[in-house]
Amino acid sequence: MNELSFDNRDGLIWVNGEMIPWRDANLHILSHGLHYGSGVFEGERMYGGKIFKLEEHTERFFNSARILGFEIPYSMEDINAASMKVCQANDIIDGYIRPIAWRGSEMMGVSAQKNRINVAIAAWGWPSYFSPEALMKGIGLMTAQWRRPDPATAPVHAKATGLYMICTLSKHEAEKQGFEDALMLDWRGLVAEATGANIFFSFDDGKLHTPVPDCFLDGITRKTVIEIAKSEGLEVIERSIKPDELHEANEVFITGTAAEVTPVGRIDNMHFVPGQICRRMMAAYEHAVGKGK
Repeated sequence: MNELSFDNRDGLIWVNGEMIPWRDANLHILSHGLHYGSGVFEGERMYGGKIFKLEEHTERFFNSARILGFEIPYSMEDINAASMKVCQANDIIDGYIRPIAWRGSEMMGVSAQKNRINVAIAAWGWPSYFSPEALMKGIGLMTAQWRRPDPATAPVHAKATGLYMICTLSKHEAEKQGFEDALMLDWRGLVAEATGANIFFSFDDGKLHTPVPDCFLDGITRKTVIEIAKSEGLEVIERSIKPDELHEANEVFITGTAAEVTPVGRIDNMHFVPGQICRRMMAAYEHAVGKGK
C-alpha cells in the first residue's frame, strides 16, 4: 500500500463535477462540514474493474444526505458515472472508492441553510483492511467505552461523518491495548457492531446470529452476507444479543466494505477459533464480489 499521506499523492479526484489534481483537492478551513460534521460519505470496493453494489451505495449516499437535511446537487446516474470515471483516471482495477458530500463555508454557525453542498469522489488501491496475520488467526476486539446512540438522539441510519468520532476514539483505545478493533454496544448495553463493520456469531444451534440494526447502519456487506448465508443453507437470526451471551459463541466474524468478511479471534478475554462457517462465508463472499478474477 502507498505510504504517502492522503493529501500528498499523484492522481485525480472528482470535485463538484471536475477532475482536479489530487493535491489540489482542498476545502476551506471554515467549511461547515469540518466544524460541525455535516457531511455524508460512502465506502465502496472495486474488484476487477467493477464497483461492487455501486447502485446500492449511491442510493444510500443520497438517503444519508436527505436524513441530514440536504440534497446532493447531482443525479444518482451522475455519481455512478463519476465513480467509474475516477477509477479509470487513476488506473484503479482493484481498490477503494470514497464519495463524500459536505456543507461548505458560505455560512459559519450551527445554521447553514445557504451553504453550498460540495461533492467529491476519490479512489485508491487498497488490498486489505487488516494484516494477513490478523486474518489468519482472527482479529481481536475490545469492548468500547463509547456506545451507539439512541435513534432519538442522532441520525443513526445516515452514514454521516460526525457519527464516526466515537468509532475513532474506540478504535484508538483498542489498538493501544493490543487489539485490532473495538466492539461497540448500543445505548441499551446490547451488542451493536465494530467501529466500521457489522458482526455475526454462530452458536451451538448452527445458525448465524446478528444484532438488529435499529441504531446503526444495516450494512450493504451485511445484507449481502445474509443473502449468501441463506443461499448456503444457513439460517440467519436477527435479534438482540447481550454481551454475556458471547462466551457461548463458537465463531465470530465482522462484515463491511473495507473489512469484507473478517474472522474474530478474541473479544476482551474470550477466545474463538475461526472455523468452517467463517471459511465458508469468506470464500462465498470473495466469489460474490469477483475477487481474484
